[in-house]
Parts: sequence; C-alpha cells; structure tokens
Amino acid sequence: MKDRPLHLASNTPAGGASDAAQAALEDKVAALNARYRHHGATEVMRAALQEAGRIALVSSFGAESVVLLHMAAVIDNTVPVLFIDTEMLFTETLVYQVELSERLGLKNVRIIRAAEAEIAAADPDGTLHRHNTDACCALRKTVPLNRALAGFDGWITGRKRFQSGTRAALDFFEVEEGTGRIKINPLAHWAPEDVATYMDENRLPRHPLVARGYPSIGCAPCTSPVAPGEDPRSGRWRGHDKTECGIHLVNGKFVRIGADR
Repeated sequence: MKDRPLHLASNTPAGGASDAAQAALEDKVAALNARYRHHGATEVMRAALQEAGRIALVSSFGAESVVLLHMAAVIDNTVPVLFIDTEMLFTETLVYQVELSERLGLKNVRIIRAAEAEIAAADPDGTLHRHNTDACCALRKTVPLNRALAGFDGWITGRKRFQSGTRAALDFFEVEEGTGRIKINPLAHWAPEDVATYMDENRLPRHPLVARGYPSIGCAPCTSPVAPGEDPRSGRWRGHDKTECGIHLVNGKFVRIGADR
C-alpha cells in the first residue's frame, strides 16, 4: 500500500549554510571520518561531544537505545537527550524512558512533542497514520525534531549498517544536507551481537517489548511483532511502502519538511 506523497519544502532552509560553509562542513566531516576510521564507538561518541560543537543525542528509547544512552551517561551525563513523544507510543516505551533516564543518571532529557495547534489542525481525530503515514511522521516526529535541533551543530543517532539496505554505507560522521549540521552514528559498524554483548557486559535493562518479538519499536499503531528470520525493521509500517520515518530519510534521502507539509 503506497501513501499519498507529501508536499515537501526545499532541502535548504532559510538562512542555511553558504556554499563556503557547506564546503567547510564537508571537509570537517571527511577529516573526522578519516581520523576515527579505526576507532570504536565510545571514542566516536567522545569525539562527537568534544569536537563537533553543540551536540544532542536523539533517542527513541527503543530496543537498542540503551547502548548509546549508557555511553553518553558515562562520558557526560549532561548531554541534551531529545526524546520525541509522538503521543502514540507504547505505554512500555514511556515507562522505560522514565526508568532508564533515572537509572543512568541522565540530567538533561528533553521531551519533544508536536505543537497542540498543529495536531488539532492536521490530525484532530488521531487517524492520520491510517491513510498517510508519511504525513503523520512529519507532523509528530520530523517537524518537532527539526524545531528542537535549532541551535545545535549536530546530533547523535543510533543507526547501524545492518539495519537496512539504505544504511549499508553509513559512516560515523555525515553532513546533514540542507541544515548545516553533522550527524554522528557511533554504532554504524556494529553487528547485532555487538549490541547484545554491550548490554550484557554492562547489565543494561532491555525494552520490555523486545522479549515479545519487537526488535524495532516505534509508534504503537505502526509497529508489529517480527517473525523469526524477518528483517528486524519489517514490523515498522507493515503493509506500507515505507522504511524510514523521515527523521533520517524520505524516498532514500534526507528531506527537510516545511510547515506547509
């Protein structure tokens, strides 16, 4: 089932980086990737927090989020952690977010939500996800995150190469096209067993839905259990021609979605 296309704004926001600034940013990212090519995730995380400017960690508090959250807490527990509450999340995710933040001692968790007026205008009855998943993700995730990231030089993600074909060439550091920001992917080269080993060695609590067959966890209406042998993300937007929420990719590339959606 294909969703209706969104009306997408230009990739380049008003007041965006000049050509010279963009070139400088690309050079910085290339230098960081060259310098940390053979380093581990913790070193990349430390580099991000110490060398990449004003950085936020964006976390879904999902199935594997505890790894990056633990790394951040050990290095600097005051790093801004942006948690997008779409108001359609599983209750288990909301409880996990509170309990995990307290356990790790995270001091700067920020709850990000769409503006009430925007929800009232675009999705007053909460059914937008049924007929246009892209528009729902834009409303409840992408636009609020873009707003929350204003003022930051970059952000840390939990993306990994193994998660999907669209992430197979993922680097530690990327230029986020059109925003003048850097995206940092400390776990880019990790395999599933690396994630599990880190959790075991550090005795980190799992998201409760993982044991119930949810290896990738998003909003409750758009997430289903995954059968043995299926792609870990196959339970996201099952039955739709969609693999990314739009925070990272839309139709295979990052697109900044404007207020007119």
